Amino acid sequence: MKDFKSGRFVQQAHYKSFEPSLVHRAWMVSDMGLLKLLGQADRDLGKLDMYSEYAPDTDLFIRMHVLKEATQSTKIEGTQTNMEEAVLEKKDVAPERKDDWEEVHNYVAAMNEAVAKLQKLPFSARLIRATHATLMRGVRGRDKQPGEFRKSQNWIGGASISDAIFVPPVHTAIDGLIADLERFVHDDEQDFPELLKAALLHYQFETIHPFLDGNGRVGRLLITLYLVSRGLLKRPVLYLSDFFERNRQLYYDNLMRVREKNDLLQWFRFFLVGVSETARNSISTFDKILKLQKRVEDRLQTLGSRTANAQKVVHDLYRRPLVDAARAAKVAGVSAASAYKLIADLERLGVLREITGAKRGKAYLFDAYLALYR
Repeated sequence: MKDFKSGRFVQQAHYKSFEPSLVHRAWMVSDMGLLKLLGQADRDLGKLDMYSEYAPDTDLFIRMHVLKEATQSTKIEGTQTNMEEAVLEKKDVAPERKDDWEEVHNYVAAMNEAVAKLQKLPFSARLIRATHATLMRGVRGRDKQPGEFRKSQNWIGGASISDAIFVPPVHTAIDGLIADLERFVHDDEQDFPELLKAALLHYQFETIHPFLDGNGRVGRLLITLYLVSRGLLKRPVLYLSDFFERNRQLYYDNLMRVREKNDLLQWFRFFLVGVSETARNSISTFDKILKLQKRVEDRLQTLGSRTANAQKVVHDLYRRPLVDAARAAKVAGVSAASAYKLIADLERLGVLREITGAKRGKAYLFDAYLALYR
């Protein structure tokens, strides 16, 4: 990596675009500090993967995991939706917040659809375009060629291309650069660590910036998809957007440092620290959820004949920690009157907290559970 050249700036009419070097090439890693970070990140990721495979009911919690990733990834792009708003139904979201809410839920849909498509499609340009189409469906940017690589120049930062922070390659180079990225991803002959491949994949994708809008969200989503596609994760449980959001300026600075100073090593270090920290945090969250389940289950046992129906409602709350009487009645298969009693029981036991303050149409939050994702 000492000989790595990230690319070159090319003079266009009145600006300079960046032409990245191809990444499908021979790589050799010799920096001992990086190898130490890599070993730690591999171990932490392996623990998370094992935990997610054997912990009971993990699939219940993945939806919330993805929802947190969606709120953090879109927050990097400027949306303001928080977890409390993200779990609401669209009809209950304030009008001025609906656009942000829709972007978050499009991200969730894009992730879920892409993971499902990996069963039939390879990690490829086709998968990336399909994921982008879902991400941009019906939201801001829907008029910017969803699912299609751009046919014009874009830029990052600045009011115009003349004062942009970064100008990606010209659109005529995109197909070749993406094809090179595909070859790099699927080259199993050279021994290059998968986590470093994921880091380089993200950097190169963000540098190419192949879409007119939504590149950051797609690029962060691709990290998880790649790890799942290569078998490093059996379930999509590692999401780096929270780490990137909390270290936003470092995230941007380290990407630019590669382009301007050829310092790929610093980007790799930053990425691996993020993998380790995120994997450990995810394990901690899953562990806290299991302990919460035990505490809640103990409380439910005090309800006597209503315990079974209360368990059905709580089980559903782990998928979506918000409930009203109508949903409780449907989930438990009971009458409206019985549903109100169940909710009253759960509120008395400290499981639910009423959040609307209304006399009718009250909604209740599983606050202790949602707090684990804040």
